[in-house]
Amino acid sequence: MRPLIPTPGTLLVCLLVCSSALAAGPLVLEGEVPTEGSFFDVPFEVPPGTVELEVRHDDLASENILDWGLEDPNGFRGYGGGNEEPALVSEKAASRSYLAGPLPAGTWKVTVGKAKIGKTPARYRIEVHLRTQATLAPQPERQPYHASDALSDQARWYTGDFHVHSRESGDARPPLDEIARYARGHGLDFVVLTDHNTTSTLDFLVDAQSRFPGLLLVPGVEYTTYAGHANALGATGYVPPRLGEGITLEEAMEAFHRQGALFSINHPVYDVGDLCIGCAWQHAVPPGGVDAVEVANPEWEKLGRFFSEGAIGYWDWLLSQGHHAAALGGSDDHRAGVDLDYKQSAIGNPATLVYARELSVAALLDGIRDSRTVVKLQGPEDPMAELTSNVTPTGDTVLAERAKLSARVTGAQGLQVRFVHNSVRLPLVEVTSEDFVVEREVTAPEHGEDRFRVEVWMNGHPRTVTSHLWIARTADMRGIPGPVPQVTEPGACGCGSAPGWSVGVLALAGLVLRRRRREVARRRAA
Repeated sequence: MRPLIPTPGTLLVCLLVCSSALAAGPLVLEGEVPTEGSFFDVPFEVPPGTVELEVRHDDLASENILDWGLEDPNGFRGYGGGNEEPALVSEKAASRSYLAGPLPAGTWKVTVGKAKIGKTPARYRIEVHLRTQATLAPQPERQPYHASDALSDQARWYTGDFHVHSRESGDARPPLDEIARYARGHGLDFVVLTDHNTTSTLDFLVDAQSRFPGLLLVPGVEYTTYAGHANALGATGYVPPRLGEGITLEEAMEAFHRQGALFSINHPVYDVGDLCIGCAWQHAVPPGGVDAVEVANPEWEKLGRFFSEGAIGYWDWLLSQGHHAAALGGSDDHRAGVDLDYKQSAIGNPATLVYARELSVAALLDGIRDSRTVVKLQGPEDPMAELTSNVTPTGDTVLAERAKLSARVTGAQGLQVRFVHNSVRLPLVEVTSEDFVVEREVTAPEHGEDRFRVEVWMNGHPRTVTSHLWIARTADMRGIPGPVPQVTEPGACGCGSAPGWSVGVLALAGLVLRRRRREVARRRAA
């Protein structure tokens, strides 16, 4: 944390302070954005007797984008990111992205992130309105979060979406009820709420869950940095996104793990510049590794066809370094499935299935830890593939010299299925029945471990992808990559090198350009 200190180059004007501010006008804080670092703080004083405060903010230039958050003397009070509307907090209510609660007297901070600086010197203006009477109506629906009891006690595959945004994200619209109705109406068993860098969503989960006994609402956070996004699945506490400025990625991951959450890299190759600032993953993965990688986002029939294979390539490359990580998919829905444009996906597209002992938050996370996941790159109606071994695995690893792997595929007649061995795609096999099984005898390497997954292919591309089963002779061989197989069979290919993702960017640019040309042509015709 680095407080903003007034200097000749950074003018901090506080027109009214402390108790006089309650009776008079707002505190006005304005100045020049520091050139160093990605974040800075703007402190201000809140006097005793304050029951509500409002923070209005402005980045003063269309070329610049600043992200806004708020801290009280005890810590986090909210993160609105690019919210344009003011932030309001009071004891019994708050605007979206922020936390209700008592307003302690003392030094508060507006936290500011430099998402984009296109015009320099960059400036900002902040107004802080301090009130002795609240203007926000109480929000009795806010309740302390506690995990729901299991909604089903059956051990089976559960279908859901690991990447959904509610109105608590500054760039999203829908309330939780709208999300839940859409998800349940499309056959999902769970959704994970992953709002940007805020825990305010937690306040509403218990109330919403009471109205949807057939859909599990899972807490989470999209840990949004300027060099990559990741989902903290099951997260219930705030972790600062200020990487390199008081916290490292490894420390952030450890903080989420202490909450019992899992850390999953999002859309790792989604490098589209200002269309999605910081979306492509650029961080080095710490030695402990991540728990999962989002290999599908968005759905295949939209932009997924440009980016999913690159994301799978990144996942393969990461695993080839000795990491274990499950495959996940997420729609990244911001609109509860309505009024979507050509690049937006609806909740459940793509879909992820998790084999869990019951439908509860803890059981879903355990399923991910054991890599019992299947990603359907388009949505729930895609074929199903289940990878099993005749030797019961320990977690995600078969500890044996030899084993027989079975891939059971349903709903894929007329399509093709293949095993993938240490990133090498083995020959395709025609699926000749609605319930089809293909088997493969495997041998653990003398040193290290091998990994296998299953893919169902449609029209020359993967459509369904399982997570891996690993095979090693002993537990101490886990995390040591085995040799890349030398495969000479027709149709085999290597997929494990560090991916280049410019193809997806070029394809997206072409798609955008074609759509703009069609729009121009329609206007001229009119």
